[in-house]
Amino acid sequence: MLQLATWNVNSLGVRLPQVLDWLQAHPVDALCLQELKLSDDKFPHEALQAAGYEAHVFGQKTYNGVAILVRQTPGQPSLVSDVVKNLPDFADEQSRVITLTLSTALGPIRLVNAYFVNGQAPDTDKFSYKMRWLAALQQRLATELLQHPQLCLVGDFNITADDRDSWDPEGLRDTIHHTRAERAAFQGLLDLGLHDAFRLFEDGPKHYSWWDYREMAFRRNRGLRIDYTLVSQALKARVSACTIDKGPRKNERPSDHTPVVLSLTPAPAPEFSG
Repeated sequence: MLQLATWNVNSLGVRLPQVLDWLQAHPVDALCLQELKLSDDKFPHEALQAAGYEAHVFGQKTYNGVAILVRQTPGQPSLVSDVVKNLPDFADEQSRVITLTLSTALGPIRLVNAYFVNGQAPDTDKFSYKMRWLAALQQRLATELLQHPQLCLVGDFNITADDRDSWDPEGLRDTIHHTRAERAAFQGLLDLGLHDAFRLFEDGPKHYSWWDYREMAFRRNRGLRIDYTLVSQALKARVSACTIDKGPRKNERPSDHTPVVLSLTPAPAPEFSG
């Protein structure tokens, strides 16, 4: 079984011990991190190497930043090739995307780790930037899929795909993460032939990956599902599980996000209708 995970750690400098503890308990094959909030020269390569992980990093001081940690057997060649940072055809000063090809028992998998633009609020410059960025991402993924049939897009999407993914869909309707424009962009990704792996198994509401720090939101399960794992058609039949691990959200000084773990099986799993 191959396992890939995504986690917005909301500052790796603060959350590194939690990441190391989680990897020890859950030795996934690749862990995609968002919101590193540190520059490349500050990245803790040695600590992660000691834990058995090779890191590919696209950092940024104070804000943003993404990395992919790949489990590596000492003395063996790297499993990683063709690393690309950001969206090549979209000029951007923010460190938001890192893409690589991972050599696996299932064949090569193109892994795209993205920290989507938040957007602040509709009718702002930041929201306009978000929509331009989403269009550029969709265009890039269309190209990637032509070259890499086995593709997985993961990350903090900063979008709720539909009402099931919000604790208060009516009260938050048309606010940031809930607008029709954002959801249409999400659907545009699905229209490329990608599938929401979590929804292959869970149809209902109240499954979230992010909770505000305020007003006891986690305890009251007032959250959003904004961390996603989308798989291409070629990988869909191999998905055996996709789960949200709420454990790290219970830590002292946790990230406001929690990991999402995708499991892939070498033998095709039963076909899903979702």
